[in-house]
Amino acid sequence: MLAFTFPGQGSQRPGMGRPWVGHESWDLVDEASQIAGRDVGALLLDADAETLKDTRNAQLTTYISSLMVLDAVERLGFEPSLCAGHSLGEYTALTANGALGFEDGILLVIERAAAMHDACEASPGVMSAVLGLDDEDVETACRLADSDVWVANFNAPGQVVIAGSPTGVQLASEHVKQLGAKRVIALPVSGAFHTPYMTPARDRLREAIAMAKPRDSDVPIVSNVDAKPHHRGSEWTTLLSAQLSSPVRWKQCLITMSENGINNFVELGPGGILTGMAKRTLAEARTLSISTPNELDKLIQWIGQAAVPTPILHEGEHLFAVERLVVSPSAGVFTPITTLTNGTQISVGDVLGMVGNHEVRSLFDGILQSFISVEGERVTAHQPIAWLRTI
Repeated sequence: MLAFTFPGQGSQRPGMGRPWVGHESWDLVDEASQIAGRDVGALLLDADAETLKDTRNAQLTTYISSLMVLDAVERLGFEPSLCAGHSLGEYTALTANGALGFEDGILLVIERAAAMHDACEASPGVMSAVLGLDDEDVETACRLADSDVWVANFNAPGQVVIAGSPTGVQLASEHVKQLGAKRVIALPVSGAFHTPYMTPARDRLREAIAMAKPRDSDVPIVSNVDAKPHHRGSEWTTLLSAQLSSPVRWKQCLITMSENGINNFVELGPGGILTGMAKRTLAEARTLSISTPNELDKLIQWIGQAAVPTPILHEGEHLFAVERLVVSPSAGVFTPITTLTNGTQISVGDVLGMVGNHEVRSLFDGILQSFISVEGERVTAHQPIAWLRTI
């Protein structure tokens, strides 16, 4: 059983896009730049640490970097049984499993980052990691501070993040040290995320999430808010907006995935922070972090070494001889012909949709059984698009 996990803000680093220049998956960056109206490639290649620290840059670059890694992994044929993302990474997970279209995901991340940036301007805050103290003791320290400070992330055993006003975090830091914390480390972020300071951003984002209309998905995503798997798109409007001002229960998410049979965790994106958290939380878990093309071979070997290899099957592998698949001619965002419905008769050469600027034409006569890819999904070359039953 395999899970894909996606990192959040704070994992970005200068030059994280350089290993991907010239790789097929870099096309995703060019598409993202067109949608965002910004040169995402320049941010991934040339931006310094201070530029990337800006929430508006950190979230967009981390999101696109993770999807670029995902694109490369999907080209190898690997698919997860569950997904989860830490904070911003939850948007990556939703895009990865098709609950959000590629364009909708980019626009939502841009809006989320802008809303959080403005909330930080209105209520300046800081975040610090507390190491070596139980969750309950950290919560007690926040209450003893009697100030604006809260637990923002339950990351792993002995690793909790607190956030709030500079004064509140300083007071709570003094209390956690008195209670036995080993270290308190200030984090390089620009605000008090996942606290009541983000309430204005939550209210602003709720409408944007509703307009994106998250779809149902076959692969569930474990939510930061309640640490439970969800596959209904209608639930994510509430979950994503609540996430902004609620603590990220990442430790609990990992435990939930383990209880659902997951024993292999692959982190896709910059850094390797989530891999360390999984090791601390689940002693028996197998973990791997993929952030560069050179690590793709390592993934193939790692999967092959699994004690019980997970069969990676794509829809349509066991179709009867009278059935055919229409596949994508290239990598890009898929847009179907909306007038085509299940049961439509298709002739050789008929256009079923577009992948970027390329037409998806059928090589067969047949009856359309269903579209396998959904509108807005980013597909790879040769990925199945539609399922036909031949006449």
